[in-house]
Amino acid sequence: MSRKINYTSFTPDSVVDSILNKFVDRAELGFKKYNNTLDRNDLSKLDWINHAQDELMDGILYLEKLKQEVINAQENPGNSQTSTEA
Repeated sequence: MSRKINYTSFTPDSVVDSILNKFVDRAELGFKKYNNTLDRNDLSKLDWINHAQDELMDGILYLEKLKQEVINAQENPGNSQTSTEA
């Protein structure tokens, strides 16, 4: 993975570095898709709250889906239809 952030006095561990690079990737994708950044000022505070709630609700749904897959795999270890792979 190419380094997108130039660290001057501190180099984080690989997990932190990976997440920071994902933030940069997400910001670039958002700019390409919406031609805007989070510095925009056309949204109200309630708009920002609603956007955040929508994103967090999606995250909860993804976690629940993965949780169900893990539980199903534990309860049915020989079932080829369940997967715990990344």
